[in-house]
Amino acid sequence: MNKFMNAPENFVAEMLEGIALANPGKLKYQPKFNCIYRADRPNDNFVSVIQGSGSGHEPAHVMAVGPGMLDAACPGNVFAAPPMEYVLECTRLMNSKKGVLHLINNYTGDRAAWEMAREMAEAEDLKIGVVLINDDVAVMDSAYTVGRRGVAGNFFVIKACGAAAAKGADLADLVKLGEKVVSVVRTMGVAISGCTPPGKDKPIFELGSGEMEMGVGIHGEKGRRRAPLPNANAVVDELFDAVSKDLPYKRGDEVALMINGLGGTPPSELYLLYRRAAQRCADAGYNITRNYVGNYCTSLEMAGFSLTLLRLDDELKQLLDAPAEIAVRIF
Repeated sequence: MNKFMNAPENFVAEMLEGIALANPGKLKYQPKFNCIYRADRPNDNFVSVIQGSGSGHEPAHVMAVGPGMLDAACPGNVFAAPPMEYVLECTRLMNSKKGVLHLINNYTGDRAAWEMAREMAEAEDLKIGVVLINDDVAVMDSAYTVGRRGVAGNFFVIKACGAAAAKGADLADLVKLGEKVVSVVRTMGVAISGCTPPGKDKPIFELGSGEMEMGVGIHGEKGRRRAPLPNANAVVDELFDAVSKDLPYKRGDEVALMINGLGGTPPSELYLLYRRAAQRCADAGYNITRNYVGNYCTSLEMAGFSLTLLRLDDELKQLLDAPAEIAVRIF
């Protein structure tokens, strides 16, 4: 698998250095523990919001650092949780009198690293709040998880908590807000190709011509079933039915609809897929008042997408509309 890189072992570090160099005066980089953080944080007037999972999901999570979003991120290697030491040092670096909020995606390695770091930070009298994100409806358990996985719905948690933190919200209120978002967001994904981590010579899994992996995870985990690839509308229909029935959503709900690319799906296809998802929302009586189409939580170059629904209320709409600035800009 051809990739633009120098050495596989330097792939993540060189990416992080590039992010910092592309955002002078706004972001800083601490290479000892893979930390990208805001140049103006920590600030004792605000809770610091931080996250870190495996690399390879960009722009999640390290490219979501900036005003109104994350204050810092400390990713691990590709598809690997950050070491506990990275999390602890990032927490210390972002320590604020108002506390530090840990946003954790629900994977075994992430849970272990962040829970150990929290215990050690609290032993040093740091104030820590925790929100566990588990929006994936495809599985209840897998080799990568301790329950449902945290996937693209994570971005709504970041956006809401980041916006509220920027307004001066207290740590306890941010925890409640994050848990509220998690309670009303659901996601499921599908892939039509595997992905190849740097330094590997073959994909994590392979699909034949005309095959799909339904319910795939963002680390290349296999899904709930492999099947012939039908037309695009049928794929969206299966995802929409699984997601919408899980909460369940109901007629009259205001929703945010996200079609998230997994890294290798062109924008033209994502908008074609959004078309069908919007039709299904209309048929179900859901009022789409916010929409998102693009790459938010990827799996390297995997061809595929996920569908996310978030039930909205006035508070969440205001938080989603609040100003934000992150490392990835389109103009």
